[in-house]
Amino acid sequence: MGHGFEGTEEIEVPASVEDVWEAIATGPGIDSWFMGRNEAENGQVKLAFGEYRPTHEITAWDPPHHFKHDSGVEPDGRFIAYEFMVEGRDHGSTVLRMVTSGFLPGDDWADEFEAMKLGGALFWRTLVEYLHHFPGRTARPLTVFGPMISDWNAAWKTLDEALAEKLPGAVEYHRNAHTLGLRTERGMYRFLRGFHGPMIAAHHVFSGDESEQDWQSFLDTTLGEQK
Repeated sequence: MGHGFEGTEEIEVPASVEDVWEAIATGPGIDSWFMGRNEAENGQVKLAFGEYRPTHEITAWDPPHHFKHDSGVEPDGRFIAYEFMVEGRDHGSTVLRMVTSGFLPGDDWADEFEAMKLGGALFWRTLVEYLHHFPGRTARPLTVFGPMISDWNAAWKTLDEALAEKLPGAVEYHRNAHTLGLRTERGMYRFLRGFHGPMIAAHHVFSGDESEQDWQSFLDTTLGEQK
């Protein structure tokens, strides 16, 4: 069976065309809002997010206006592509348009599509936050796979209470059933419902010395009893 999909997002941001291009088409830029560690060179975009390590081919490259990369079509038809179009405005802002398209194979595509759609919404909102509040800066991505969760309602409630103490004054910039995004002056802190059960932290830190070990300890201590 399977399911084809396509979605478009568009926004005007108070960032230069050059800063937007840096964010979408370079490894350090993608590191600052997407997920994990990224490279964009030699005609490819490579991602390392835990055990997930895809390589995409760059299929459109017209700096600083058009950038596209895709996974290629797998034998079962699985495919995903990301396309970005950048247009400057006279008053110094920039319009960014992103199109995500692809195909999920199999009869059980619905759960995967829901997780991908909700996760994708967080990534887009993080890119928007980045271009509003941190354009031109480079973040350190921190990725932590926390405890396995069976009661997600209880886990989110417990996490909210703990974060109110750990990140006082943080601005919540995004929330849906699977994700949470918070912003401070130091960076953007994100939490995701892992597709196979763990709570995942996928942060972007611009200043300070916090580490993945710090956040691993926080998640294990906060959610270790959420079985």
